[in-house]
Amino acid sequence: MTQKDITFVADFLTEHFNEAPELYNRKGKYFNVERVGQYLKDEDDDLVSPPNTEGNQWFNFLKNSTHLKESPLLFPYYPEKSLHFVKRQMEGVIDQCLQKPADVIGKSVHQAVCMSLYKTSQSEDSTPQLFKLPFLWNDKTSNIHYVLFTILENSISKIHILRRHTDTSRSVSNGILAVDFGNFLNNSINESSDSRCYSCLDAHFYDDETVTVVLKESVEQEGKERVLAQLPLS
Repeated sequence: MTQKDITFVADFLTEHFNEAPELYNRKGKYFNVERVGQYLKDEDDDLVSPPNTEGNQWFNFLKNSTHLKESPLLFPYYPEKSLHFVKRQMEGVIDQCLQKPADVIGKSVHQAVCMSLYKTSQSEDSTPQLFKLPFLWNDKTSNIHYVLFTILENSISKIHILRRHTDTSRSVSNGILAVDFGNFLNNSINESSDSRCYSCLDAHFYDDETVTVVLKESVEQEGKERVLAQLPLS
């Protein structure tokens, strides 16, 4: 160790571990704990060495502000408590704030329609993931919700589009349909369907009228493995 290291340690001990007679009657050690560690203790006891807020610009600002001093929007400050205590206080407030909206939203949600997409065997120990890449889109112009998804067991070359009106009392034509990308990029009808067959890796709405898809060529060839296509929803 260099002399600088020794001096640093000595200064640390001098600052934080001096005897403190005023703390003799309090729980814990009879010297100041390290000032950072005390904030991390998961205890409700007051800090042994609370921070000095004198001259703090934020506290002075609040003290001199008539409107902010009693504002319910500001989270109360506990200068004598650890961060664990403050965290529990904040979690309690957040839970209380979210409880009412959760109750209201929960009671307002109801089933609008039920569609059977696929069936799995009851005897299987673990049901495989067949429903893939669901992507939601809301067309505010026509007030229609869209869901894009694929069903692996059915056909990975198909993408399904589910449409529902935001007004659940109204129906939409072609509520659910499938688009097959099997060999739609073939240059001519004479090309073999097996040579250029595509499956959908991902799909998102680009805008209200366009869907962007990432396609994978089933028979992979160098430089032809992936295709990015933008398709008009019509």
